[in-house]
Amino acid sequence: MRVMALDTTSRGGSVALVDDGRLVDERAGDASRTHGERLPDELVALGVEWSSVDVFAVAAGPGSFTGLRIGIATIQGLALVNKRPAAGVSALEALAQLASRDLAEGDTIAAWIDAQRGEVFSALYRVGPAPLFTPERLVELEAPAVAAPLATMTAWSRHDLRSTTFAGDGAARYGPALEADGATLRMAPPALLAGAVGCMASVCAARGLATAPDAVRPLYIRRPDAELHRQRQTAR
Repeated sequence: MRVMALDTTSRGGSVALVDDGRLVDERAGDASRTHGERLPDELVALGVEWSSVDVFAVAAGPGSFTGLRIGIATIQGLALVNKRPAAGVSALEALAQLASRDLAEGDTIAAWIDAQRGEVFSALYRVGPAPLFTPERLVELEAPAVAAPLATMTAWSRHDLRSTTFAGDGAARYGPALEADGATLRMAPPALLAGAVGCMASVCAARGLATAPDAVRPLYIRRPDAELHRQRQTAR
């Protein structure tokens, strides 16, 4: 099964090709250009005929609202034109899957994505006994949420975070400030997400869980600014 995967949750993002559950190619995006300027050319650069792809996969969020819309629309269009199913994958879960690669069963992983405005998109997981990239690999301890880093740590205070591995650009950005306040954070190395998205989508498709292209929905977590603006205008 061949899966083409795309991540546009961050400015750079990435693209990947997965074949029979094996990562064949993964490339970082050009962060100096917008996703609208780069796509679908970065997918074309993988050198694969789109008609040979069995499933088109995308990181469905959370992340940049504009990036999510462009990435999902691109994958939906390719899947629709080629009459293939699509799969949307949580970027937080993809981060945690990658961070779990060298961890033991029972270890915990904090996935933090930079949400701008001094906040992070976050989720907390425990590593299960299942193989890498399967849904059973991760047990969700704290559901996806958005808040300031310190507020997130406070909300997670019932968990012992001393041996937790923190992953994602949110952890990289705000970790030093937390450590300056006395916290000790174990950091996962930076990683591209598209490969993990493709591997997770491959498992999903093998179980018959890939969907029609129009069924892929963004995982925003935080309500879009336009929606909040409309609500304020209505209230006035």
